[in-house]
Amino acid sequence: MQPNAESVVVLDFETTGLSPDQGDRAIEIGAVRLQNGVITERFQQLMDPGRRISPFIEEYTGITNAMLADAAPVSQVMAEFADFIGDDNLVAHNASFDKRFLDAEFARISRSYPGEFACSLLVSRRLYQDCPNHKLGTLVRWKNITGEGSFHRALYDAEMTAYLWLAMLADIREQSQLELVPFELVTELSKTAKKSVGAFFSRW
Repeated sequence: MQPNAESVVVLDFETTGLSPDQGDRAIEIGAVRLQNGVITERFQQLMDPGRRISPFIEEYTGITNAMLADAAPVSQVMAEFADFIGDDNLVAHNASFDKRFLDAEFARISRSYPGEFACSLLVSRRLYQDCPNHKLGTLVRWKNITGEGSFHRALYDAEMTAYLWLAMLADIREQSQLELVPFELVTELSKTAKKSVGAFFSRW
């Protein structure tokens, strides 16, 4: 039985900057667990990166240095998050960004994860080629998804990504005539040329 794409952990990081290779660190993690298309658990924590964050990041995320002063260290939060992930596959919007930070922070504490990553951004580019752009906020409005919260906070972004993911799976089921969408199908779709999407679904 191939893993079901409706049973995944959807995650989002807020960070001090764009690149862990340049020394940037995670400052917030938000995640939801989907089981058969239903959110069953949530994980959200701020974390102290060990230094002050820039005024730009404070403005962009709404996370302030004062908020991080009382937060647990990154290593502690990441250890807890590793336990939360378990064996599940992972989803993020612009997953290459979140995967870089997850891998970097886990490497610091000698933890790993067995699941694979899928990128809702790449999938959306194949499914919704008429959408003006494929930013999370644009796609949420495009698909008439509603929620309460603010973008650029990790848990809200994770939740909105999860709802977008489920909307995309519904559209994939319609095009593929499958009752359950395998995780492998979605990861393959994300690597398919846009002009070949119709042929891709005919193969499944």
